[in-house]
Amino acid sequence: TKRQILKNTVKLIAVSAALVCASTAFAQKGETVKIAWLDPLSGLMAAVGTNQLKTYQLIAEDFNKKNTSGVKFEIIGIDNKLSPQETTSALRSAMDQGARYVTQGNGSGPALAIIDALEKHNARNPGKELLFMNYAAVDPDLTNSKCSYWHFRLDADTSMKMEALTTYMKDLPEIKKVYIIGQNYSHGIQVSKFAKEGLKAKRPDIEIVGDDLHPLAQVRDFAPYIAKIKQSGADSVITGNWGSDLSLLIKAANDAGLNNVKFYTYYAYGSGSPTAMGAAADGRVFAVAYGHYNMGGEIQRLQAEFKKKMNDDLTQMSIYNTFALLDAAFVKTKSTDPVKVAAALEGMKIKSFNGEIEIRKTDHQLQQGLYITRWQKADKKFPYDAENTGYTMAPVKYYEPYVSSTPTSCQMKRP
Repeated sequence: TKRQILKNTVKLIAVSAALVCASTAFAQKGETVKIAWLDPLSGLMAAVGTNQLKTYQLIAEDFNKKNTSGVKFEIIGIDNKLSPQETTSALRSAMDQGARYVTQGNGSGPALAIIDALEKHNARNPGKELLFMNYAAVDPDLTNSKCSYWHFRLDADTSMKMEALTTYMKDLPEIKKVYIIGQNYSHGIQVSKFAKEGLKAKRPDIEIVGDDLHPLAQVRDFAPYIAKIKQSGADSVITGNWGSDLSLLIKAANDAGLNNVKFYTYYAYGSGSPTAMGAAADGRVFAVAYGHYNMGGEIQRLQAEFKKKMNDDLTQMSIYNTFALLDAAFVKTKSTDPVKVAAALEGMKIKSFNGEIEIRKTDHQLQQGLYITRWQKADKKFPYDAENTGYTMAPVKYYEPYVSSTPTSCQMKRP
């Protein structure tokens, strides 16, 4: 009958529409998304780089089992020797291997090299664009004067961390004399600038008794610097040092018996530093970060797995958000095309391991809560054992995202 034919036709249209929906909903399902990781695997910072590459590999493996978009993440690790020049050639190699996403975190010089290269490449090669997920390079300029549509920063920048750190320090009356020491490149210079500005505004009575810069990843003995800190009569040290530059600084302080000075750091949880701190630094080292060892939940599960497999600590939690944000953007756009994904990431909000996070549209700087943590003996409440020392970084203060959110001067050029 006519009625039957009509019924069947409607059914057929509905089925084909459903199939179209299903295929577009999972247009990216089964695709392999290559992420090129460009960071140091040689030199004094090799331990830091190796730890981060292993973190990327482990979390990729985990997301491959359960991501909503149905893609397979593949990590391509390339040693950039912590050099902007080497980073540019590593990037070319990554493109040749088919990577459309690139990630980096150690040193703002290499980060800037990636931003510059992508600005040029993406303008000249429509349809072959790449996107940069920066998980740890924190020079504020990267989302201000040097901001780029193709760059997204997942870590809190130098100024944001110092905003939280000085907010914490202002309420400690015992802090009277501060010594600033840092690595002689953009990040170290910015740490000094924002520390002085923040303390002057919040605690003008605090005296800055020293302000030192040293070469990045070259100093093997910090004894001369520690001697200067001792001589200055400082009760507190502020440092943005990371990797060997922090572990060797703390080791020299312990060796010199500098027991009455507290260290306010950015990276005390990073590879090598917990071992250098040990029992001697109990209660004397603080760190500002978007997470800590004892977070519980999903990230704690990954930490436990990492420790079991790698006999090492998973410390760079921002790496988790590389996958969480990309996965959400792939689902939203039903695509893995970096152009569509970049548009979807702008203003994106998701629930992550440290609460709700948001990529600010104006400059692509992730807005997130920050913790102040203190080095102390691991206990029932904070049980994570850092580098098998029996000690941990325990949270002492949490700041909502608005506390450390700093304004931006970014004038973003959108394609």
